[in-house]
Amino acid sequence: MRSLNHPLEPEKAYLCRRLPAEIEVALRDRFCVSVNQQDALLSPAEIAENAKGASVLLVTATERIDGELLRKLAPTLRTVATLSVGVDHIDLFSARELGIDVLHTPDVLSDACAEIALMLLLNASRRGFEADRLVRTGHWAGWAPTQLLGKGLVGKRLGIFGMGRIGRAIATRARAFGMDIHYHNRSRLAPAIAQDAIYHATLDSLCRNSDALMVAAPGAPELKGALDRAHIAALLPGAVVVNISRGDIVDDDALIDALQSGHVFAAGLDVFANEPCIDPRYRTLDNAFLSPHIGSATHETRNAMGWLLIDGIEALRRGERPANLLS
Repeated sequence: MRSLNHPLEPEKAYLCRRLPAEIEVALRDRFCVSVNQQDALLSPAEIAENAKGASVLLVTATERIDGELLRKLAPTLRTVATLSVGVDHIDLFSARELGIDVLHTPDVLSDACAEIALMLLLNASRRGFEADRLVRTGHWAGWAPTQLLGKGLVGKRLGIFGMGRIGRAIATRARAFGMDIHYHNRSRLAPAIAQDAIYHATLDSLCRNSDALMVAAPGAPELKGALDRAHIAALLPGAVVVNISRGDIVDDDALIDALQSGHVFAAGLDVFANEPCIDPRYRTLDNAFLSPHIGSATHETRNAMGWLLIDGIEALRRGERPANLLS
């Protein structure tokens, strides 16, 4: 049973997006809460107007929390809590400069994201979109020996770009499918953590040795366009590409060209540049399996993410340093 803090005058909190009911109830028990009732995407200017006087700002990866917004809400704003692991949407430098704490949600979503990663990998490799459409449209004429032949996973090399918590959870599951794990990271992992995974010092080397490439690197401005035309060309012919990280890590033009030419057999994408306004060409490709950014979308995970933020805020108010504090 979680203990409740009941200050005499509750702090004001603003929720930029609707959160699970359990989390909203818990927040209302602790704060004077205002909510973006329409759950629409808000601009920084709209957030600045709606969150006036708030000391806590609850955001997600869909909001851009830039320096100008933070300065408008300071000095009242004390804490930004984001329902995400990545924080590339928040100006951390300005937050530190203004003395605003930033909390995020590592660890608790690793398993859910790894499950989606395998869903994407399996559906891309085994032509899941085409199979589903064939049955739903009534065009399936029955079993045939050459119908919808895909790619098996056993014995294939899975290259993981970003071997953090999520990447390692993916590797654990992929090993159960008989895959050999390769990875590229900022640094080589200790053998006990890497287990049998083979390290590649460059993304180019990883691409040249991957039957399937999994993009699981954390969102960061310096990684924008990292999987560019040269790296996609370096992939083994007929490779599968999966992205559960950030859409702008992948060069859409290069990936779409590779999917159309067959150099890339198929792609499984849960994230896109300019979400939700994705490149419309993806919708025309039978060999692209698409999902709407649902990596952490389970009841258990979203509630755990919310509680991690609530616990972090309460720790800060007690003068403690929570493990999920960034600045």
